[in-house]
Amino acid sequence: MSKARKKLCAALAVLFVVNISIICMAQQAEAVTYQKGSTGSTVTTIQEKLSRWGYYSGKVDGVYGSKTVEAVKYFQRKNGLAVDGKCGPQTLKALGISVSTTQQSTSGDVDLLARLISAEARGEPYAGQVAVGAVVLNRVESPAFPGSISGVIYQSGAFSCLQDGQFWKPVADSAYRAARDALNGSDPSGGALYYFNPATATSKWIWSRPVITTIGRHRFCA
Repeated sequence: MSKARKKLCAALAVLFVVNISIICMAQQAEAVTYQKGSTGSTVTTIQEKLSRWGYYSGKVDGVYGSKTVEAVKYFQRKNGLAVDGKCGPQTLKALGISVSTTQQSTSGDVDLLARLISAEARGEPYAGQVAVGAVVLNRVESPAFPGSISGVIYQSGAFSCLQDGQFWKPVADSAYRAARDALNGSDPSGGALYYFNPATATSKWIWSRPVITTIGRHRFCA
C-alpha cells in the first residue's frame, strides 16, 4: 500500500471516530427524558406546572405515575407535541423547564456527590441527604469556595468524612437518588453553605452561623 493511500486511510479512520463521538454526544443530550417510574424534584416541577395549568389533578409527589403520564399526554395533544406521555427535551421546553443542569452533570459528579452524601448523612432523613448535596452545590455557586464539585469536596478541612475514612465506605443507594435530586435543583437546606451536628460539633465558629433549618441531626446554616 502506498504512503498516500495509508495517509488517506488514517484520515478516514480519524474522521469516522470524530463522527461517532459527535453522534454519541448528540444522543446523550437528547437522553434527558422523564417517564413512568421517574422520581425526583424535576418530576415534582412537571406535576406542579401541569396542575397549575389544569392538566393534572393528581398528587404532587415527585413520582411519575399513570396520572402524570395521562396529564403529559393531554398537554402534548393540546400543544401539538408528539403524544407519548414522556417528558423529553421538547415537552420540557414547552413546559418551561430547563434541563441544562441535568445535561451538564456528569456521572462522575453524581458518583462523587453521592459518596459525600452517604458519608456525611448516612442514617439521616432523605430530605437531609438531599440538603447535604445541595450545600455542596451552593458552595460551587459561591465565590467563596472552589467552582467545582470535586474542588468543594476535596477542599482541605471541608468535610470530616475525608479524614475519618467514612468517605471511602460503600455508598448507600439513597445517596445516589439524593445526589441526582440535588443536581436537579432540589434544596431542602434553603440555600445553606454549612451544616453541623450539634451533638458532635467542636468548632466555636460553626455555632456562630445563622441557622436556616434543621433536618434530622443536622443544622443547616448561612
